[in-house]
Amino acid sequence: MDNTSPVSLDDELRNWPADEAEARAVQDRLRRHVRLDEPGPPPDFEGTVVGVDVAYDDGRDVVAAAAVALDARTLEVVDEATAVGRISFPYVPGLLAFREIPTVIDALAGLARTPGLVVCDGYGRAHPRRFGLASHLGVLTGLPTIGVAKNPFTFRYDAPCDGRGATSPLLDDLDDLDGITEEVGRALRTQQGVKPVFVSVGHRTSLDGACAHTLRLAPQYRLPETTRAADALCRRALAAS
Repeated sequence: MDNTSPVSLDDELRNWPADEAEARAVQDRLRRHVRLDEPGPPPDFEGTVVGVDVAYDDGRDVVAAAAVALDARTLEVVDEATAVGRISFPYVPGLLAFREIPTVIDALAGLARTPGLVVCDGYGRAHPRRFGLASHLGVLTGLPTIGVAKNPFTFRYDAPCDGRGATSPLLDDLDDLDGITEEVGRALRTQQGVKPVFVSVGHRTSLDGACAHTLRLAPQYRLPETTRAADALCRRALAAS
C-alpha cells in the first residue's frame, strides 16, 4: 500500500459499518480525502498496473477477490493474488464497495510489488455520492485508482463517435430546472463498433489520464486487460474455495 493514505486502513477495517446509515456516513466522511489535483502516472510508466475484481457466492456468503498486476508497458501479467472471505455487507445499490473492499485489500496485500495504478471494475466519481469503489479503495490504500464500468449507472451520455478512442461526457443533471450538470466521467469507445465503457477518476488521477490508461489497457477488446484478467482469476478462486 501507499503510505500517503490520509486515513488509517486498520481503523477503517476494524470499524466496518453494519448498516446503510453507517455506510453512508463513512462515504461522506472519507469523500473529502479524495485527491483530484494529481495527474497520476503516465500511460506508459515503468511499473505495474493492477486490476481488481470480485466474484460472489451468495448462497455460501462468500466473496473471492483477485488482484492481477500487468507490466504497464508490455501488458504482460507479472504477478497475481487472490483472497476469499465472508461477504461483509448486504447488497445495497450505491454501497457495493462495502461488500468488496475488505477482501480486495487482502488480495492486494498478496502482491509482491506496490501498484502504480489500480483499475477497478466499477465507479469512482461516477457514483451518486461521488464515492464509488475506486474512490473508496484509493483513499483507504493511498494508491492512484480509476474506475472502468460496463454501464453508466444512473447518469446520462450521448454515444461517442464510432472510432476507437472517441469519448463523450458522462453527466449528472444536478438541477433540471436550471440546467446545471456535472461531468462525473466519460463514455469511452475502446474498440470501433463496440459499446463504450464508462471511465471515472477514483483517487490521485485525472479524467484525461484515466481515459488514456483505459485505452492503452484495451488494445483488442472492449474491457481493459486488467479487468479481463482479474475477472477470470476471481472466478477461478471462487470455484476453488
